Amino acid sequence: MQRREKQPRLIQAMIDIFALPDLRQKILFTLAILVAFRFIAHVPLPGVEAEALRSFFQGNPLFGMLDLFSGGAMQRFSVAAMGVYPYITASIIMQLLVPVIPSLQSISQQGEAGHRKINRITHLLTVPLAALQGYGMLTLLRGQGAIIGHIEPLTTACIVISMTAGTVFLVWLGELITERGVGNGISIIIFAGIVASLPSMVGQGFIAGRDPLGLTVFIILGLATLILIVVLIEAHRRIPVQYARSTFRSGRMYRQSGSTYIPLRVYTAGMIPLIFAIALMQFPATIATWFMNPAGNPNFWNTIANVFNPENGGFLGLAYWLPYFFLVIGFTLFYTMIIFEQMNLPQTLQQQGGFIPGVRPGKMTADYLNKTIKRLTWGGALFLAMVAIMPFIAREITGVVVLTISSAALLIAVGVALDTMKQLEAQLTMRRYEGFLK
Repeated sequence: MQRREKQPRLIQAMIDIFALPDLRQKILFTLAILVAFRFIAHVPLPGVEAEALRSFFQGNPLFGMLDLFSGGAMQRFSVAAMGVYPYITASIIMQLLVPVIPSLQSISQQGEAGHRKINRITHLLTVPLAALQGYGMLTLLRGQGAIIGHIEPLTTACIVISMTAGTVFLVWLGELITERGVGNGISIIIFAGIVASLPSMVGQGFIAGRDPLGLTVFIILGLATLILIVVLIEAHRRIPVQYARSTFRSGRMYRQSGSTYIPLRVYTAGMIPLIFAIALMQFPATIATWFMNPAGNPNFWNTIANVFNPENGGFLGLAYWLPYFFLVIGFTLFYTMIIFEQMNLPQTLQQQGGFIPGVRPGKMTADYLNKTIKRLTWGGALFLAMVAIMPFIAREITGVVVLTISSAALLIAVGVALDTMKQLEAQLTMRRYEGFLK
């Protein structure tokens, strides 16, 4: 006991984790799966012009961000080029369709069995989405000259099938992590891709940096953004709830009461608003790249591609980042309300005999919770929108254009890291060990 008190809490927590056989096995299993993922990310597909592909990703911010999430697999055009994006897309589509389609809504209300059915439908939807996205990516890269122009139809089919199989395989690896490892497997796969890309990106920034002061300020702003994201993810408001239960003992009726709280988070939408906003802002530029002329003979589509370029600075940069700011706010409000409606908290409280002190059950409870979540979401949406435009603010203040802080990447990385640490914390606390987060 004396030895434990002398050790720093984090080091002692790591020692305690590896001293427990089941936790040690889960962590080693997760690391083994991630090693397999990194190997798969380096298996290339045929017909790639490496230099042209690298130039395309450097000049296309949207695909550059997607390549960051895939850990460089997309830039190498490997079998894991699409990562788990088709599965994420399928999950988003199902979340949007469940409240709209009555049959899906009834399935979702069937408890664990309904959850498994929805998950099975999501998996089935992933396959055609992966094939469609794979073919679209192949067509786009071929049009940009990043892939050898003439590919036989059979070779095209093999490439699309290989990319689809790579996505399905990564989803399976993620579910293995969820079942036998630590954390949410799909999130861990995305997290691994982000972390794998960061060292090379930071190294290039230091090598190409010509302004040490600007680079230092840029790093400080990056750390400030990291702190803001942690505050954003962890902030919540506690809504007090009381429960009244009746028990029958020894021929008499006894009423028991208990109290707890509902933690309404300031930000519950995750990375979805950022993805929607980025996709909508980058859609015009992506379409423009198909029709624009070379630099020496610009046309209308060249102007569109230039306006919707996030690398622009000054007033031209505001043409991209200001609409992006408001889109993030709008999508955050919209998606949070969809999630809140699916949770159906007023009905759940009424079924469990719970009530909010001073608020009548039923419609008044629903109105109170809706009013509260709207106020919280406005604060979270403004907070997230500020984090989203932080790359533009950092670039304008420091003048450093080599490095780019990806707000979506930081949000995902921090969220996954906190969630994994909380799971390990719970495992240690359950065994009466001290955890990370005290």
